[in-house]
Amino acid sequence: MPLYDYQCKECGEVFELMVRFSESNQTHVCPKCESKNTQRKLSVVASFTVSSSGASNSASSCNSSGGYT
Repeated sequence: MPLYDYQCKECGEVFELMVRFSESNQTHVCPKCESKNTQRKLSVVASFTVSSSGASNSASSCNSSGGYT
């Protein structure tokens, strides 16, 4: 199941929940104030490339031959 970020509109608490994709847009209870006035936040997707010298946190890009650099 994917992990989603939610924010409470009452107290501002940001929390993560692991929920089914089909349930991701439903309202969920805030763990801090127990309000149901919450909404899913847009999450940032992490990406990284692996080279022979180790991992890098820079974004990958296509080179002229169609492969990734």
